[in-house]
Amino acid sequence: MQAFTSDHHALPLPPGHRFPMPKYALLRQAVETQLPEVQLQPAPAASEGELLLAHTPEHVCAVLEGWLSPAQQREIGFPWSERMAERSRRSVGATIAAARAALAEGVAVNLAGGTHHASADRGSGYCVFNDVAVAARLMQAEWHRRHASLLRVLVIDLDVHQGNGTAAIFADDPTVFTLSLHGERNFPFRKVAGDLDVELPDGCTDAAYLQALDAALAQTWHRHAAQPPGLAFYLAGADPHEGDRLGRLKLSAAGLAERDRRVLAALRERRIPVALTMAGGYGRDIGQTVALQLETVRQAAQAWEAWPVVGLSQGTHNPTTR
Repeated sequence: MQAFTSDHHALPLPPGHRFPMPKYALLRQAVETQLPEVQLQPAPAASEGELLLAHTPEHVCAVLEGWLSPAQQREIGFPWSERMAERSRRSVGATIAAARAALAEGVAVNLAGGTHHASADRGSGYCVFNDVAVAARLMQAEWHRRHASLLRVLVIDLDVHQGNGTAAIFADDPTVFTLSLHGERNFPFRKVAGDLDVELPDGCTDAAYLQALDAALAQTWHRHAAQPPGLAFYLAGADPHEGDRLGRLKLSAAGLAERDRRVLAALRERRIPVALTMAGGYGRDIGQTVALQLETVRQAAQAWEAWPVVGLSQGTHNPTTR
């Protein structure tokens, strides 16, 4: 399975900053040592033209040229620097690369990404550009150019925070379906309605969460019975975990692993290729966050092993697995 990394472009954050930037390098190192079946590759940088598929020219130029105001930088949560702009481009590029690999092989991973609070004209909540939105639009364009047909996209957002930026970007786009399970009382405090939003109470535990997930997936498949998606993006946030500083939910490590297994099994059953992103994770113990995300990558690799080998990008069926 292919996984794409951008941690070599980490930001030099001020002392005491609460964003756990080291988790990306630690996750890459853990994958290198514990998951030899995963082929790690450095992420390419998304081009300006690719970013413009989901963002306004003003926002793209402000980030790339250093024109972000102090207020805009505060809303994003990162100070501007050339490394901040380059890291943001690489994070988007990793999701683009993962989406292309998923269409060819069934499953692929960005070891970062999931920047779902960025909307068309602004960044927010540690999200500069919306990697999934850019990749979805680009995959649709590339698919249409090759096949002269429409690629429908499904976004399954299981970060603990609602994907308000993604919902806003695709609000009037019937070709992209956004599903989000998130904390009702968590950031963002003014939600943007997606196609299917499931709000969860503080303290939600494994059983209630998995029941809500099963119901949401069943509704999603029902609504796509006539026109199934040809590509999924799965934001597999570690922040619903009981040890997360910002999550407010109470899922166990086993519950998160079962969440991943159910999502990946449902997509594999329906032959829907999937690109995973790691999204949020703010554990009190950064090692615990890395362990949770490593398990997500392990689940993805197992799903990749069981995926049909031939005919994915053409939408054909082949029962042979690796």
